[in-house]
Amino acid sequence: MWGFLSRPGVRKSRDDEDMAETERWLVVGLGNPGPKYAGNRHNAGFMVVDALAADKGERWKAHKAHAEVVETRIDGAAVVLAKPRTFMNLSGGPVAGLAKFYKVPMERIIVVHDEMDIDYGALKLKKGGGSGGHNGLKSTTASLGGPDYLRVRFGVGRPPGRMDPAAYVLRDFSSTESRDLDLNVERAADAVRTILTDGLGKAQNVFHTAA
Repeated sequence: MWGFLSRPGVRKSRDDEDMAETERWLVVGLGNPGPKYAGNRHNAGFMVVDALAADKGERWKAHKAHAEVVETRIDGAAVVLAKPRTFMNLSGGPVAGLAKFYKVPMERIIVVHDEMDIDYGALKLKKGGGSGGHNGLKSTTASLGGPDYLRVRFGVGRPPGRMDPAAYVLRDFSSTESRDLDLNVERAADAVRTILTDGLGKAQNVFHTAA
């Protein structure tokens, strides 16, 4: 249970606990579990929440909702970082399970995911919208009962030539892309931090890459 710091011997009130629950965020990175997929473009979401957890010096713990979680605070905000342990097309079950367990409303859920319709290294932030053919988003929207959660869209670019998009996202970033990958992941992590502290509008102004 999240709560505010209090003086020794002073018991937190139920109102304080309720407020902490109301203010909690759920930040979910989408990807596929296991070392085989760790460096794939499709795992950009995992990379971003891994960076957020590492920044806090936190270790991932197994959760009964078929996910790994870190419960922490980021710039004062109570946050649950999460990585579903299902494959991408079944991401929604863990997301919905965690939202229910931690009592997080949809407007305080941030989903970080790869996006082929955005150039590599670019970011787009938004609330709601369609899945754009992304199976992780499709599953998440179905399980949450609606699309009105926040998205941090990490650009991975379109596949070259006639390459199958499904094969493209299941390949690792190229050697050229990898040169800037850490910086791009950290920039996406900063976008998440800004949403938590200053809201979506401010984050869009700072991080949203113009078309």
